Amino acid sequence: MEGLAIPRIVIVDDHDVVRQGVRHILEAQDDWEIAGEAANGKEALSLVPKVKPDAIVMDITMPVMNGLDATSAIVKAHPDSKILILTMHDRGFLPVVQSSGAKGMVTKSRVTDELTPALQAILDGGTYFH
Repeated sequence: MEGLAIPRIVIVDDHDVVRQGVRHILEAQDDWEIAGEAANGKEALSLVPKVKPDAIVMDITMPVMNGLDATSAIVKAHPDSKILILTMHDRGFLPVVQSSGAKGMVTKSRVTDELTPALQAILDGGTYFH
């Protein structure tokens, strides 16, 4: 598919093992590239303008700056940002996730089955709040 850009994705989570797991799932997609990783929201804020990702997979609960605050700040600075929240929290967080500007949310208990379709949905311009 000549001429089509390969989507660049940033992974943001404070746990290295989670970032590695997400990276493993995403690298199984031949047409996606991991553009960078961050361990907290503050690192993500400085990374996003440098690597210009097409999508961001963002944890909620992190030290220094949580994922909801980082999502709001990123969306404010880069309104076209496509952020998928990855969280251990249940659907009760859905309203606050949506109000942050995120385009989707997947619980960590469903990441194996839902991460790829959720990310594809937001890359295609949609949302994914399963």
